[in-house]
Amino acid sequence: MRRTLALCLLSAASLVPLLSIASSPADKADAAAAMPPPPAWLSELDALYDARIRVAGLEDRAFSPEHWWDVAGPLATEARGFDTEQVGRSVEGRPLRHISWGQGGKRVLLWSQMHGDESTASMALADLFRFLGEHPDHPIVQRLRQGTTLDFLPVMNPDGAARFQRRNAQGIDINRDARALVTPEARALHGLRERLKPAFGFNLHDQNVGTRAGDSDRGTAIALLAPAYNEAREVNASRARAIEVAVAIRAVLEPYIAGYIAKWDDTFNPRAFGDLTAKAGVSTILIESGGIEGDPQKQRLRKLNFLALVGALDAIATGSHAGLPRALYEGLPENGKVWPDLLIRGGTLALPGQPQAKVDVLVDFERPLLERGGTIADIGDLGDRRARRTIDASGLYIVPFDPPGTPADRKRKTFAPDRPAYFRLSRDPQGRDVVWTLAGDVDPVKPNPVKGR
Repeated sequence: MRRTLALCLLSAASLVPLLSIASSPADKADAAAAMPPPPAWLSELDALYDARIRVAGLEDRAFSPEHWWDVAGPLATEARGFDTEQVGRSVEGRPLRHISWGQGGKRVLLWSQMHGDESTASMALADLFRFLGEHPDHPIVQRLRQGTTLDFLPVMNPDGAARFQRRNAQGIDINRDARALVTPEARALHGLRERLKPAFGFNLHDQNVGTRAGDSDRGTAIALLAPAYNEAREVNASRARAIEVAVAIRAVLEPYIAGYIAKWDDTFNPRAFGDLTAKAGVSTILIESGGIEGDPQKQRLRKLNFLALVGALDAIATGSHAGLPRALYEGLPENGKVWPDLLIRGGTLALPGQPQAKVDVLVDFERPLLERGGTIADIGDLGDRRARRTIDASGLYIVPFDPPGTPADRKRKTFAPDRPAYFRLSRDPQGRDVVWTLAGDVDPVKPNPVKGR
């Protein structure tokens, strides 16, 4: 039976898992590898986060870069121990800023939102700034200040963030520009890394929310990777340290999302920043935020990112990552299949002038957790397909319609993949007795059809 993703985070009172799953061979192998207990400070920091760390003003993950700096900039002032410098400008002239904090010898470089629509870590970094600046006497903050120097390049694709799109203003994927360095954003990150020579790097991203954890039906909430530094995917001392830190992150996340943590395929990519940063001798850790059902703005994942980063940085500052079992990283399932967002099952397609046909319809959304910006992905007998959400349309008609304002000469004559998802579920083929409507976006007030009269 498919498990249901819980909708609440770990409480400060007890470490109750968000998700409950049956044990698997991988789980048993992990147990044999002696999963370390969660950090002793976890429940206390969890409660402190809700009360005095989480930064207001970033509740919608589609923020502008200017808004992020308006919120986060005042948290990273010189009076709070931060230094800020401009290290470049984006294609459209937006500033690229490097923020530094700490006095320790272990240098750590963290960069976020290389893809403009992947904003979860940027929200968590604002929270981290507040934690470091407003809680100077906290034991973790003291350990980080003495043991590390933290360097941040947040919201490093501001033009993409302004559009909430993956690529920069030139249409280039910055994460595939680590070799050619044709974009100013990529040059800024490369130049900062070459100047700072960090020991550790954190490459912070979001991934498709439909991605499963291994071959299970569980969605990946967070995926980790210690990138390969060569095509042979060998593990040298630098990569071994990254794997240990990934295990430290897993120890933090397990009480919350056990079974919903995966790892990326480590095939070496000579154009990607994570891989080339690892090749440069930096112990690099990729954190990818997927999705938690019921968390449309990724606020729960934002908190998990914050806790994971604190756990990783504390492990680096103290050296407590040393010797953590590599098997606890290797035993994670890889990212598996990507499920589409919505499956309409067993309706009858009713198009004027055409024979009626019993079909299934798949819909993908531009913003899947919010179910906005729907596009038809497939139509027909989709009996073997799985989706993140399924609507039973048996006994109902699927009646397509055109978006308001469609010119007469462009009115819908077909219902086909790659077209905007505009249709009604109706008790009659004319679409008069409507029980549910998809007009590009799902209506949050009426997310499911009401079949009863």
